[in-house]
Amino acid sequence: MNEDIILEEEAIAEERAEEARRLGKEILGRPIRDLPAMKPPITVGPQTTIAEAVERMTQERIGCMVVVENEKLVGVFTERDVLTRVVARGVDPRSTAVAEVMTRDPESLSLEDGIAYALNKMSVGGFRHIPLVDAEGRPTGVVAMRAIVDYIVDLFPTEVLNLPPAPALGITREREGA
Repeated sequence: MNEDIILEEEAIAEERAEEARRLGKEILGRPIRDLPAMKPPITVGPQTTIAEAVERMTQERIGCMVVVENEKLVGVFTERDVLTRVVARGVDPRSTAVAEVMTRDPESLSLEDGIAYALNKMSVGGFRHIPLVDAEGRPTGVVAMRAIVDYIVDLFPTEVLNLPPAPALGITREREGA
């Protein structure tokens, strides 16, 4: 009887190890280009007002604007910037340019860099978005943490999407926040 339990536990452990290997292969071996949610970047110039940028972010349903000057990446303006550099400091969004509150010279990657590398940069740097650029520094996209999480969920849809309702865990039935 104990031997059957041990054999069953070993089989479960092997299944989990195989899933981890598959996940590692899918993340480590794939370029950012393979993420299904990749879209062209939404850009603004550095002199765009914060109010105009926030309006555009709202219309496009995005959390990050790429700031471009002379077709080159010069910064990013994110919803976090709105909270920490605009609202928290009492900055007037109608009369202040994005250049005053954006993150200048942000970390960037290319479409050919690995998904795992993007995940590493986001985790270590505390970023939710990383702009993507070509060899000349021109924006080609933005990779969002959400796109990576969605990609991982797509690798394990049964395990993630078929969770039973568990009110004690606080699993929401509606999307919260932004």
